[in-house]
Amino acid sequence: MDRRAFLAMAALAATGRAVVRGMTLHLSCGALGIAANQRQAIDLAAKHGFDAVDADGKYLGGLGVAELSDLLGYMKSKSVGWAMAALPVDFRRDEATFAAGIAAFPAFVRGVQRAGVRMVTTYVLPMSNEHPYLANFKLHAARLRQVASVLNDSGMRLGVEYVAPKTLWASQRYPFAHTMAEMRELLGEIGLPNTGLVIDSWHWYHAGDQAADILALRASDVVSVDLNDAPTGVPKDQMVDGKRELPAATGVVDVKSFLGALQTIGFQGPVRAEPFNDAVRHMTADDAAEAAHSGLVKAFS
Repeated sequence: MDRRAFLAMAALAATGRAVVRGMTLHLSCGALGIAANQRQAIDLAAKHGFDAVDADGKYLGGLGVAELSDLLGYMKSKSVGWAMAALPVDFRRDEATFAAGIAAFPAFVRGVQRAGVRMVTTYVLPMSNEHPYLANFKLHAARLRQVASVLNDSGMRLGVEYVAPKTLWASQRYPFAHTMAEMRELLGEIGLPNTGLVIDSWHWYHAGDQAADILALRASDVVSVDLNDAPTGVPKDQMVDGKRELPAATGVVDVKSFLGALQTIGFQGPVRAEPFNDAVRHMTADDAAEAAHSGLVKAFS
């Protein structure tokens, strides 16, 4: 590293919090293979310098008033906030499955909203054996519109991630949306103001997206960010989604352009490492959290 990068990294590490124009470091235990309940996740985040954690919606919904107050006080004492909750509605399967999920969704939303959670996120699979592109587009728009509508009524946002590796979108009969432009079209068709992108540097790289694609966005178009790197020595079209690297580990993904563009548009929100990496999965919880934090700090520097 040059002197400027070294000093920036040292400053971030010293404060224990890496906040760049509102971007915050988010510990996602599930993305690292860490088995942790809500309080354990909060403790890990505080110990290793993260600003936010995933919200366990099912757990939060089951807390009584006093229990929730105690949890929120505990988080405040640890200087840890919420990033987002994962969408519990299965919109990818048959109509009966979706109907059951959307019927139960308002209760889930009430549970996370009263805890102060403001975002729910999900991803869209880039392929289908049953639905050609247009039919799949209409199906996703209709179902995610219902999801977004419930959240909108509660003042919450829906973030949707596109998934881009060719080994996925070419794995079934009909490819589906796997670029930022296609996901923006889908969000436009949903047509509700509380929807936005989840942008992952791994998928951004695989989609062939550029910094210019991010610079064309408003900060409000982005709900959250995932930061990952790609392995060396593997042709891009042969890379597998479950074999990524920690942020800034290899330099295959241009993290400087990626984060620089987000900084330029004024994005303020959570940034997490989501490497789905075997080596990280086999670490202890502390080692995995520390590795993720170090990777994020390196990327920000």
